[in-house]
Amino acid sequence: MTRDVKETFGGAAASALASKIRTLGPSMTRSMQRVAEAVAGDPAGCAALTVTGLAERTGTSEATVVRTARLLGYPGYRDLRLALAGLAAHQKSGRAPALTTDIAVDDPLADVVAKLAHDEQRTLADTAAGLDTVQLGAAVEAVAAARRTDVYGIGASGLVAQDLVQKLLRIGLIAHAHSDPHLAVTNAVQLRAGDVAVAITHSGSTGDVIEPLRVAFERGATTVALTGRPGGAVTQYADHVLTTSTARESELRPAAMSSRTGQLLVVDCLFVGVAQRTYETAAPALAASYEALAHRHR
Repeated sequence: MTRDVKETFGGAAASALASKIRTLGPSMTRSMQRVAEAVAGDPAGCAALTVTGLAERTGTSEATVVRTARLLGYPGYRDLRLALAGLAAHQKSGRAPALTTDIAVDDPLADVVAKLAHDEQRTLADTAAGLDTVQLGAAVEAVAAARRTDVYGIGASGLVAQDLVQKLLRIGLIAHAHSDPHLAVTNAVQLRAGDVAVAITHSGSTGDVIEPLRVAFERGATTVALTGRPGGAVTQYADHVLTTSTARESELRPAAMSSRTGQLLVVDCLFVGVAQRTYETAAPALAASYEALAHRHR
């Protein structure tokens, strides 16, 4: 048995499988979603099924089951079954009790705090598990070497765009955040090879963010998409795609809340990577900004 297969029986691998199912589920076809929902809801029962049995249980085909297994990162259905057995054992051990994050109107604030903290921890874990470090590294190298970096975001994603830009500015890089779609496009027209454009959209389909990224892409800039939908429309104009997790939306917890948590983690990872690559100039710039603001904190 290979080391990778052995590790599927460990708690970390079991958690990673659950994270993949939650993160990739929304981007699957409906038939593949049925398979993913089945294995997530009853890992022990599905681990006992053959590929034909799981196809019959979910009303899909054997080919769909195999495609789902491969999308989740397994060479074939046999490997997925082994992982499901590990996940079932992990759940049975009681080490990770389930906690519903649905918030009721009459929930005490203590319960609200506990539920939000649990959900955000899961969002961070899922985002970290699904983040492609090769794509992240390529984005880091591009931003570190860029003449300028433009970042596009609307609404909650606009706040994340501002966060990234203020971080880059503090290490001496030229960066601009654009939440006005007209200004975003007119600035994107000025970009060229050697510049970077970053589009932040959880849905992957925000037109006001996709349009300036398309313009930047056509002008030759390196483009990065930060999205919760790896198959979303924004990715067709992205050289590099950074994926965040997709948490379940509820009445009192709209998608913008959970998506922002994952986006901020990716932004922090991107920034720290850039600061590492540009340390000789970044460290003095950070020190100068601290010194310039110190009197305001006395």
